[in-house]
Amino acid sequence: MSYIITSPCVGVCDTACVEVCPVDCIHGPKNTTGAGVEVKELKEQEGGLEGLQLYIDPETCIDCGACEPECPVDAIYPSEDDVPEEDRSYIKKNYEFFGQSCPPEYE
Repeated sequence: MSYIITSPCVGVCDTACVEVCPVDCIHGPKNTTGAGVEVKELKEQEGGLEGLQLYIDPETCIDCGACEPECPVDAIYPSEDDVPEEDRSYIKKNYEFFGQSCPPEYE
C-alpha cells in the first residue's frame, strides 16, 4: 500500500507535500527523481502545468502521512483502497509514472 495523489492535483502541482516528505518520494510532474523541482519552471511556461500532477513513489513511500494534511487541494489518499471510485485510474497512473506494475486488484 502507498499514498496516492489523485485528480485535484492535476494542473496545480502544489509542492507543499514535497517539502514535508522525509524520504523524498514525491516527484513529477515530468521528472521521476526531481522532487517537483521543475514545477516552478513549468508554471512560467505557456500551458504551464495543464494536465500535469505530482506522484508518490510506492517503493520509497514509508506511509508516514506527512504529505496528506499539507496538500491544499486534498488530492492525497493514504492507500489505494481509500481512493474514490471516480479517481481509481490515478492508482495505475501513479505506479506507471515510476515504471512499476500496478497491483492487479487496482487496475
